[in-house]
Amino acid sequence: MSSDRRANLTILINGSPTSVSVAPDRTLLLLLREDLGLVGTKYGCGRGECGACTVHLDGKAVYSCLMLAAECNGRAVTTIESLGGLGEGGSTHPLLSAIVEEDALQCGYCTPGQAMSILALLEARPNPTDEEILETLEGNLCRCGAYPGLVRAARRAAMELRAGGAPAAAMPGPSRSKKG
Repeated sequence: MSSDRRANLTILINGSPTSVSVAPDRTLLLLLREDLGLVGTKYGCGRGECGACTVHLDGKAVYSCLMLAAECNGRAVTTIESLGGLGEGGSTHPLLSAIVEEDALQCGYCTPGQAMSILALLEARPNPTDEEILETLEGNLCRCGAYPGLVRAARRAAMELRAGGAPAAAMPGPSRSKKG
């Protein structure tokens, strides 16, 4: 598709209205990383198979590599940056704290996508089972094998959020759908 035509968009990104002009074939992932400098969302496979690029679109976990930026016009996008001191209030979200405290990462490349998937689960199910946590992570590949730590981190974050920790940043609805 020719990139000489541009789409003017307004997207609510991490709670801030953002106006951008993009080529019609620009993915949400590339908009976030290359145009807006939000590099916490990772480029993994570019085909919706690894989950490294998971963000929330209107509260649902989606693969940003499969979303065209133009599909996000007038919608809310939440990235990993909203959870770690760059979002409202400047504090670290209990989920990120739990990931660190439970040593639930090794190389860390897939961690942002995993965190966004877990966050969507915690919003939908405040007290998920280990099986539900693992099922949520099925769409997020981790070559280092951090899954046991992620289950512990999800349980810890769920407990903190139920006890009155910082509210999660996204609305319910984990979705492994490749459509927005």
